Amino acid sequence: MKKRMAILTLLLAGSITFGAMGTSVVQAASQSTAQTGVPATSQSTAQPVVQAASQGTDQTGGRVAAGVTDAFAKMLAENEVFSIAGRVAAEADTLMTETKERMRAAEEAAEQEADVEAHEVPVVESEFADVAIAQVNNYVNVRLEPNTESEILGKLYDDCAATVLEATEDGWYKVESGNVTGYVKAEYVVVGDEELARTVGTRLATVNTTTLFVRTEPTTEAKVLTMLPDGDDVVVTDESAEGWAKVSTEDGDGYVSLEYVSLSTEYKHAESREEEEARLAREAAEREAAARAAEEARRAREAEEAAKRAREAEQAAKSAQQSAAGSSSSESAGSSSSGNAGGGSQASVSNGQAVVNYAMQFLGNPYVYGGNSLTNGTDCSGFVKGVYAAFGISLPRTSAEQRHVGYGVSLSDIQPGDIVCYSGHVGIYTGNNTIIHASNERTGITLTSPVTYRKVLAVRRIF
Repeated sequence: MKKRMAILTLLLAGSITFGAMGTSVVQAASQSTAQTGVPATSQSTAQPVVQAASQGTDQTGGRVAAGVTDAFAKMLAENEVFSIAGRVAAEADTLMTETKERMRAAEEAAEQEADVEAHEVPVVESEFADVAIAQVNNYVNVRLEPNTESEILGKLYDDCAATVLEATEDGWYKVESGNVTGYVKAEYVVVGDEELARTVGTRLATVNTTTLFVRTEPTTEAKVLTMLPDGDDVVVTDESAEGWAKVSTEDGDGYVSLEYVSLSTEYKHAESREEEEARLAREAAEREAAARAAEEARRAREAEEAAKRAREAEQAAKSAQQSAAGSSSSESAGSSSSGNAGGGSQASVSNGQAVVNYAMQFLGNPYVYGGNSLTNGTDCSGFVKGVYAAFGISLPRTSAEQRHVGYGVSLSDIQPGDIVCYSGHVGIYTGNNTIIHASNERTGITLTSPVTYRKVLAVRRIF
């Protein structure tokens, strides 16, 4: 519409300008005639006639001839004025007609263009066009200037993402990633690869209502597959259904309404030198705190077990005194000795293995959504939280929050006791490529192998 109005305005301005010029010519001619009797445009035409008339007279008839000549010249001038005015008027009419035709043609063209624009699919640049993904063995340095001698500002680890701000002529990209802005060598990153970006990035749907139903189909009439608590997040696998997102859950893929979730894409980003130093210090402190808490919990368990053995020994002694058979005393002593040996073995295991040993006693107990009882029923994050609480570690309640506790380790470095995080789900690694977890209502607390039965989002270590 704006283009159409602009075209009409220009054409109308042009017609007014040409019309004004024509009117000015007529007015100028008229003024010249009124002032001199001969218009400026006709003087060259009348002059030869006047000269010829003057040459055709003698001395005695000069005045008569001059009068006739003046009258004749005036008549020619008036005819010239009328002729010019007529031509100008005709040209003005022609110009106006042409202008109207141009305006009509421009209007039709503008309408056609608007119709085409209304039906055209706008060409939008891919959101991944300026996304750079590091493809290195470990990390690539982010530097202050585009040269290898410049100061190192941070590290862009393998599969981490950055936004390209500009490219230099000598093979560097200026990038922004997390809190780091600097230069990386172009050979260590891949830019604009949508498939790679989607592979390394994680599309998440975060629940923003108290309890969200995950349904088997993208409609509120479909069966409820499972439920998700407020603040939890799940991986989005498809967004083609209008108003719904297909997500991955422990009970299988289902659909959530976009009205009750917030969508985001999570990338791993660069780490500045200051952030790296702070992270290493924090992880060291967390390990020390976890180790102290585990040691205190171990001592408490040992004290409890010692008290239990003492009670059992006391009961056995009473039974031995009351028994007439000497073999009963011998068997009781053997049993007590075996119990002591078992207690010593328990104390010698690592903290992570101790977590696994504790968790295994709840195998087979029920799954209850939102539950917190390791015996009467709990869900996946409640199970992990409850197990670690026995070792003096306080963890957050949801699987999304637990994905950020402790410190991260690679799947290849996983150890017993590590927390394994999935889309909307968590479990505890037991060793032998197996996890223990509160899976669902059908299986309750169970063992699952392999660990990668679903895509692993993170592995977190507490001890």
